[in-house]
Amino acid sequence: MKKALAALLFCLLPGSAGFPQASDVPVIATPVPIDPDDPAHRVFGRLRYVAGWHLTSRQGNFGGYSALRVDGDEVLALADTGDHMRFRLSPSGEVSGTRFGRLTALPSDRGDRGDRDSESMTIGPEGDIWVGFEYRNAILRYGPDFKELRGMAFPPAMRNWSRNSGPEAMVRLDGGRFVVFAEGQAIAPHVHLALMFPSDPTNPKNVPFRFGYRPPLGYVPTDAQQLPDGRIVVLHRHFSLFDGFWTAISIVDPADIKPDATVTGELIAELKPPLNVDNMEGISVTREGGRTMLWIISDDNQVPIERTLLLKFELMDSPRQ
Repeated sequence: MKKALAALLFCLLPGSAGFPQASDVPVIATPVPIDPDDPAHRVFGRLRYVAGWHLTSRQGNFGGYSALRVDGDEVLALADTGDHMRFRLSPSGEVSGTRFGRLTALPSDRGDRGDRDSESMTIGPEGDIWVGFEYRNAILRYGPDFKELRGMAFPPAMRNWSRNSGPEAMVRLDGGRFVVFAEGQAIAPHVHLALMFPSDPTNPKNVPFRFGYRPPLGYVPTDAQQLPDGRIVVLHRHFSLFDGFWTAISIVDPADIKPDATVTGELIAELKPPLNVDNMEGISVTREGGRTMLWIISDDNQVPIERTLLLKFELMDSPRQ
């Protein structure tokens, strides 16, 4: 979701028409400490900071990333403009094989901003990719690498969701169920509307049930992924002109998700300035040597006062001080 301040600054700043558009324009990854005042400070609740980078590129459509998938050394980031970026990232932070692209199909053929507001992404075991779009409140299913559109739906349960606060987070669970979190649809104070689909949400026969999700106070959900143990890790954002951006991460047990239930996750970490955080909107989960890693990426709204940060944390079994 675009913030009012970012939108205002975007209108006042010159356009990017002078930037190169070739698909092989490199991405530069500059290492960043999580705590600029104390680089040795790496543990926050149940997270241990492993590494992080400030990503930059002169590619004209770089930035705005709202969804993330890390698989081995391959990074896929999807922007809320319908654009996506792929590259390989070595353990030392060297980037190679950068590719930029645009989704092969959108919720309609008008081609305006509302058709391209891709906010959430989840990938199935065969490589199919589901993308949730705000504004149109649609879900599209693509084949691997976005090369083929295989399904599209405008679920009736999402029809009246706010145009700018719709399917912000979506995750496919093992077994084929899908959970979709609304960013701005409140069904009670501090409780967001969410849906559980029994299977592929682009199939109109798969009618979801509703439930409520209570994020940490002052936060909204921005992305979700499944952990190796089957639970769901949820990324959240807090923003105000006075506070800037804060980040919170919680864990939800899918067993608690039932029709009309209100689910509250376990808060495992908060990240606030002066820590190196921004508008964190995408999360991915990987395994390395028996350890669970959480990767998060920020949506810079394509304005210079914000950054594209890619941060990597280890999820620890218990809190450390």
